[in-house]
Amino acid sequence: MEASSRNPLFSLVLITILSSWRCVLSSSYLIGMGSHDITGPAADVNMMGYANAEQTAAGIHFRLKARAFIVAEPDGGNRVAFVNLDACMASQIVTIKVIERLKSRYGNLYTENNVAITGIHTHAGPGGYLQYVVYIVTSLGFVRQSFDVLVDGIEKAIVQAHENLHSGEIYVNKGELLNAGVNRSPSAYLNNPTSERSQYKYNVDKTMTLLKFVDDEWGPVGSFNWFATHGTSMSRTNSLISGDNKGAAARFMEDWGEQNGYPKQNAGSIADPFGFIIKKHPRRVSNIVPQPNKNFDELIQLASSIEATGGRRLSSISQRIRSNDMPKFVSAFCQSNCGDVSPNVLGTFCIDTGLPCDFNHSTCNGKNELCYGRGPGYPDEFESTRIIADRQFEKAVELFNSASEKIQGKVDSRHIYVDFSQLEVAVTSSNGKQEVIKTCPAAMGFAFAAGTTDGPGAFDFTQGDDTGNPFWRIVRNVLKRPGKKQVACQSPKPILLDTGEMDQPYAWAPAILPLQIIRIGQVVILAVPGEFTTMAGRRLRDAVKTVLIEQGNGEFNSNVHVVIAGLSNTYSQYVTTFEEYAIQRYEGASTLYGPHTLSAYIQEFRKLASALVKGQSVSSTVSPPDLLDKQISLLTPVVLDTTPFGVSFGDVSTDVPENSKFNKGQIVNATFWSACPRNDLLNNGTFALVEILDSSTNDWVPLYDDDDWCLRFKWFRPSKLSSQSHAILEWRIPENTPTGVYRLRHFGASKRLFGGVGHFTGPSRAFAVL
Repeated sequence: MEASSRNPLFSLVLITILSSWRCVLSSSYLIGMGSHDITGPAADVNMMGYANAEQTAAGIHFRLKARAFIVAEPDGGNRVAFVNLDACMASQIVTIKVIERLKSRYGNLYTENNVAITGIHTHAGPGGYLQYVVYIVTSLGFVRQSFDVLVDGIEKAIVQAHENLHSGEIYVNKGELLNAGVNRSPSAYLNNPTSERSQYKYNVDKTMTLLKFVDDEWGPVGSFNWFATHGTSMSRTNSLISGDNKGAAARFMEDWGEQNGYPKQNAGSIADPFGFIIKKHPRRVSNIVPQPNKNFDELIQLASSIEATGGRRLSSISQRIRSNDMPKFVSAFCQSNCGDVSPNVLGTFCIDTGLPCDFNHSTCNGKNELCYGRGPGYPDEFESTRIIADRQFEKAVELFNSASEKIQGKVDSRHIYVDFSQLEVAVTSSNGKQEVIKTCPAAMGFAFAAGTTDGPGAFDFTQGDDTGNPFWRIVRNVLKRPGKKQVACQSPKPILLDTGEMDQPYAWAPAILPLQIIRIGQVVILAVPGEFTTMAGRRLRDAVKTVLIEQGNGEFNSNVHVVIAGLSNTYSQYVTTFEEYAIQRYEGASTLYGPHTLSAYIQEFRKLASALVKGQSVSSTVSPPDLLDKQISLLTPVVLDTTPFGVSFGDVSTDVPENSKFNKGQIVNATFWSACPRNDLLNNGTFALVEILDSSTNDWVPLYDDDDWCLRFKWFRPSKLSSQSHAILEWRIPENTPTGVYRLRHFGASKRLFGGVGHFTGPSRAFAVL
């Protein structure tokens, strides 16, 4: 039977098909966004970044996320996936296992060639997830929970992005952000040639580059940007899991996106019936919030009548306010060449005298441990984090709203493994002649132990030490005495730890590194496995850009956008210029493969860029080891959680005072009998809630959870070996909070001696917010 063109159903179907074809034909790419919780153990585990053994997790500032985008050519051609982690850095063993899972699920659609995984460099996330010994010493070895939550979260973020693939457009924009980073090693930067420094206005990169993703059907669905500043607004004494300034900026922008109805199908999903539109830090709120009660006396009377009901067992845990299942606006603030860039923009000062630190060595009366950088919210590190996050967020919104340059062109990528411990590199000698040298096995200098002004080290180590100390040489030699060849190769670095030649109980440092280049039209991303300093990053970008323009047969011009994605796929510490290396500040002492490390990177990335523009394949002759089965963990497992006789898990131990009323801006807290957060990471739940009473139904409606900036979950034991523990919920009441009756609620999971894990919850006494 022939279909009639006058049939309404036929016409509707035809219009739908033609509309879909039109979208596909008019769009440059298929784009998909995804994110997932990767918050690791919030107790007992050493935090990764400062290498401070005393800095262990004890609660949550806000949760950590893996955020992913996938871009594919619409005709079934090439595709790339990029994942940004709220973690200190990517890990080789995590990358290996993620790729294995993706290959098992999708075959060869996603491989190490076209998947990049990078970290924001927060120093407030759980450690123990890297496979090389030197990076897991302070975490007492490998921490399986830290590792598993990353692998699971990255996979789920990519799967979500894959399932969200739709036709759409991508726009690129860039602009200057002037007040979010300063150079923390200016004396090393000044050792670069004057002629080179004169080409740049600043001694750190101030450019933020942003990609805006617009779905043909849903409208704007997310953004990723790259900007260089360290994730060290939170100090080495902080014990709350936090994404630091970049993780916070991502929170602010994702909430901003949802407040603006992005994606379109989610418009109104976080509606606020009170009409409070928060420009900078929108909060997540429940779909249903009761109308505010303006009768303050009535509110206070109602609140005073509601006591804490005590803890109780749960068969299932409460879900977070923001669901992981629905498509959402995804915004990532990625790291770049941040090696010498600090967010502590007020400068460095001695904590004993208040005077500026020594310029060359960052010491105070010869002691490095007294010299600290100050953030813009000094002395409040949370406020410093918020300010630096807010500055990045505001710039990103500006770039997002004004983005007009459409990305057009191929999607492609190249990836190769290179042995940096013995790589031949062609360099120009001091007399101008070309010579071939070799990089060195990894080693750390004495100044590595001095730390930085973001987190000083201990003992008598100082930055700028190019000679070493006789006592610490003796200590070093107990572990491994470097040979003459290694000493000469690493010179002028005095070797403190010869990590590249230490292999007991297994490898201490990486030798084989992944190098990767990703192309999305006129945007080229260089995924590097370390922290490049400002000038090192500039040299690498310029070298790759030159290859793209000169060998690209007109595909690229001077407007090509080359960005560095630092701390990608694995971690190999720092990369300085040859001249900065000679000064041997912290970054130079942490440049593992000797003074020509940067030259090696430039040489190999020029090869990758050339292969990319010429359409040539590349292959690796080496591959990194999989050391998962060799990992050792000395972290004590949770044996048992207990409460005093007659007390239940979730009971309040210190409640909100009776008849309490609070104003906006004040702090409310309550303390609960709790259990170790390692029993269940609650990645689909929350340890903390703020609930508001709907007086019309007498239902408690969740308003904030432990993924919100204003609500902090703190956990502690009364003594180190105690089986008892407490949780403090601390709510800083936002200025836009509606008046009403509120309470705090704690969730957790307790471990039985001979049994499994049981979940529990308990609320505080009610209180009024006026």
